[in-house]
Amino acid sequence: MTKDQKVVAIQEIKDLLQDAKVVYVADLDGLNAGKSSDFRRQAFKQNIKVKVVKNTLLQKAMEQIEGVDYSEMFPSFKGNSALMIADTANAPAKLIQGFRKKEEKPALKSAFVQEAFYIGDNNLDVLANIKSREEMIGEIIGLLQSPIQRVVSALQNKPETVEAKAEEAAPVVEETPAAEAPEAAAESTEETSAE
Repeated sequence: MTKDQKVVAIQEIKDLLQDAKVVYVADLDGLNAGKSSDFRRQAFKQNIKVKVVKNTLLQKAMEQIEGVDYSEMFPSFKGNSALMIADTANAPAKLIQGFRKKEEKPALKSAFVQEAFYIGDNNLDVLANIKSREEMIGEIIGLLQSPIQRVVSALQNKPETVEAKAEEAAPVVEETPAAEAPEAAAESTEETSAE
């Protein structure tokens, strides 16, 4: 690879990393062409960008990215490396897990997710269980809606019960004064005639 080709390759990697919030580096070594192609196809369906890179070029590109210090990941850059960029935090981990049900590889080398670094394949389960932003928002909305739904339900049912109680109470209120009025009139008549 010439110096110009290296500069172009580093720039391509930098373009991928520039605004990336989810960065995985995986080991695809040992996957034949068919399996590697299948892995890429599945990644594409899940909106995960996969690029096989040279470790030295990946490290140089990461060193040039402003705002994030990727140096914790550098010791994991050995052997064959594939850069995986995604929007959803757990998508690459789930893809790797799903693929490993049939294969020994790919293996996770390192990852940068939600401002934290994960080094080593032993972190794959942890990464797969991270909730995506959309999942967390959905849970929060669900939690917020639950009490609101109860209040709305109570408010919707309350007028009916208030009206029902008012209807039940109204005849009693109307009958009581009417029933007392003749007795009171009779008593006052009796008192007047007794005098």
